[in-house]
Amino acid sequence: MKWETVIGLETHIELSTASKVFCSCGTKFGGEPNSNVCPVCLGHPGVLPSLNRQAVEFTVTAGLALGCEIARVSYMDRKHYFYPDMTKAFQTSQFHAPLCIGGSVTLSSGRTIRLNHIHLEEDAGKLIHDRGRTLIDYNRAGVPLMELVGEPDLRSAAEASEYLELLQSIVRNAGVSDCRMQEGSMRCDVNVSVRPEGSETLGTRTEVKNLNSFASVRQAIEFEVSRQIEVLESGGRVIQETRGFNAASGETASMRDKENSDDYRYFREPDIITVRLTDADVERLRSALPETPQARAKRYVAESGLTESDAALLSKYRKVAEFYDVAAKVNAKLAASFILTKLFAEVSTEVAREEWNLKFDAAAFSELVALTDSGTLSRDAAKRVLSAMLETGRSPQSIVERDGIGGAVNVDALCTAAIADNPAAVRDYLAGKEKALQSLIGAVMKASKGQAPIEEVKSALLRAIDAH
Repeated sequence: MKWETVIGLETHIELSTASKVFCSCGTKFGGEPNSNVCPVCLGHPGVLPSLNRQAVEFTVTAGLALGCEIARVSYMDRKHYFYPDMTKAFQTSQFHAPLCIGGSVTLSSGRTIRLNHIHLEEDAGKLIHDRGRTLIDYNRAGVPLMELVGEPDLRSAAEASEYLELLQSIVRNAGVSDCRMQEGSMRCDVNVSVRPEGSETLGTRTEVKNLNSFASVRQAIEFEVSRQIEVLESGGRVIQETRGFNAASGETASMRDKENSDDYRYFREPDIITVRLTDADVERLRSALPETPQARAKRYVAESGLTESDAALLSKYRKVAEFYDVAAKVNAKLAASFILTKLFAEVSTEVAREEWNLKFDAAAFSELVALTDSGTLSRDAAKRVLSAMLETGRSPQSIVERDGIGGAVNVDALCTAAIADNPAAVRDYLAGKEKALQSLIGAVMKASKGQAPIEEVKSALLRAIDAH
């Protein structure tokens, strides 16, 4: 029998607000355990939470970027469960009236993956299991968290991974989260089931919790699909349950029976005000949205003639894209080449490219591109200037003038000397051997230490040979 895989993802993304969703504690990652806590986020009796306005606006912004309908009236609910990561024995979340409804992500194949909704909630504390003990860090408790609930539209591990990468790029680009999976600010629960190919009935699903890398998502899905098919083909039945993933073994293992919504005894949170958004509120946030990475990439291909892969890399990071856009007005392909080769080699990590903290700005980079585009600097000289800019932050012109890189070169004199020193190459070129011209160009570039503009060298050599 042939089987079809059905996957739905629940993606949790922490919002980049300065304070937590219901109190004034900080949200910065990496602090001393239990140093960013207070009676509110620790759930002490009698405390009153206060809703963070920016967390609401960030959630709406993400929803708009993903094409969601924004609810004009929304409110919080209590989701009850007993677990040490939430001291008050319930999580303040949204169930009956989420902020964002619908939405979608379009894969490279053209398939549309639907979102059911996006809701705002508070994150839980972090459990650290160590040599038979469980330690709890509540710094993360109360950090504003979006849950993006996807429909079961995904059909493979590869599709699930691409969907997550697209979500990450869209939400990052919207400026509401850094989505760093390695820090836990983006995590994923995977719901997996299989069914006979052609069937419209969904199979029994299992949920694999708290996956924090694209590789883990792919591996967990592949293992779980294989496991479920083996169970069914051996005459067994798949049990609806929550499973954990072991990255070392690449396997999932049962954790507990899967809860349904009734198990959480949702009811309206009485201590948080109703959220009411006006049309003007929504339009203000919509008008502030930047161009999406996908739209940017298409524009780069159409307007600048970049390859799809180069366009995707440049548009992946918002600050890189905005930096590139300035220099692209001078020479788009040249600017792209410098960024993708020289700058990306120096700024090599995901985090560093997100932050894009160079010692020079886009205007200085545009100046370098212009000097190269005009022939004032050769490509090799421009790369040396760019290295000096990365190290010192000085302007391209000051580096050229003070360091002598790409200074004035007497191209005609160098070409005359190259012709005089290489008569055999001149005879070979006149006899129809095109490679001989490259030998002469090489001689000029060596004599100029790479500073002569190569196209100017070629033209000057041809003129000198004709006159020879």
